[in-house]
Amino acid sequence: MLRITPLLLIVPLLLSCQQPPKGKGAGEVLTTPDSAAAFRVETVTGKLEVPWDIVFAPDGRIFLTERPGRVRVIRNGTLDPAPYLTLADVESKGESGLMGMTLHPRFATNGLFYLAYAYTNGDDLSVRVVRYHEQNNAPGERKVIIEGIPAANFHAGCRLRFGPDGKLYITTGEATEKEIAQQLNSLGGKVLRLNDDGSVPNDNPFVGQANARPEIWSYGHRNPQGLDFQPGTGALFLTEHAPSGNDGPGGGDEVNIVERGANYGWPTVHHEESAPGMVSPILLYTPAVAPASGMFYNGDLFPQLKGNFFFGCLKGEGIIRVVLDGRRVVKQETLFKEEYGRIRAMAVGPDGAIYFTTSNRDGRGAPAPNDDRLMKLLPAK
Repeated sequence: MLRITPLLLIVPLLLSCQQPPKGKGAGEVLTTPDSAAAFRVETVTGKLEVPWDIVFAPDGRIFLTERPGRVRVIRNGTLDPAPYLTLADVESKGESGLMGMTLHPRFATNGLFYLAYAYTNGDDLSVRVVRYHEQNNAPGERKVIIEGIPAANFHAGCRLRFGPDGKLYITTGEATEKEIAQQLNSLGGKVLRLNDDGSVPNDNPFVGQANARPEIWSYGHRNPQGLDFQPGTGALFLTEHAPSGNDGPGGGDEVNIVERGANYGWPTVHHEESAPGMVSPILLYTPAVAPASGMFYNGDLFPQLKGNFFFGCLKGEGIIRVVLDGRRVVKQETLFKEEYGRIRAMAVGPDGAIYFTTSNRDGRGAPAPNDDRLMKLLPAK
């Protein structure tokens, strides 16, 4: 990886009594290892607390979820000082808290947006997905879409995305009870598929099957946190955390292509193991990189990257770029290794820039003075 630090930035930094620049990457130019693209790195905002998801509204606002239970808004490049929404019933423990967010495909006209978060359910943790109706740029009526999804301090999921079919897809973890990933009567360790009002589409694979939850689209997942649909084909790509060593051998993180009704094996098979009736991943990572997101690039700022699949890595402290020919992996490479620490959410902005968040304040990182940050990649000048 080529890293160029302009000399003009060094002197002002020394003269400012070690005042840190606006984000570690301010003024840097970074290139992909294969020189396909050169990026200028900019910090959009800092001082966030474990930002988990990035969402762009049609009117230019950027929404961010923070794991303690806040939705933040950036307007015209400036973070609103007060949260847009604070959820009083969020239970933020370990890896759980406020997680995924997505806008309805017709948000510009109906004002609907969705949040996934952990809450206390008796003596246990669960995840619920709620829908809000925005009115006058403020959150209004709330509706529970689904709840009672198994959760724990670890392996709680939970990414939300609308698919090309207009359905809401939800990733769920197996809440450290790995056997439930294979149980069709449990919502844990699954990808769920719902209508926008929380009802179940009648073409889901297990509708009408005894002892099976009709919301399930696929199963045998451990802790999937990245979800996006391939432009052109509509194929659902999923990134998934594998065992850390406590519940199996370390490593084995996965990228999967998710099919209707398919079984992805956990915990029956993992790593290079395979079994009849269970789908193997298209990519495996050992040692673990902890993939925490997933997005296809479909913007115009980097035409040479169109169709590439990207995901942020927590333990891997970088961004992995996968070049694909349809479903076939052509090559992959790691960008910005150990440049910014733990990287979680990724998204393509309406401006074509690539946005990502750091996650250095999650208890496992080494925060910089202005962490956590929302950053973006622009073409190098």
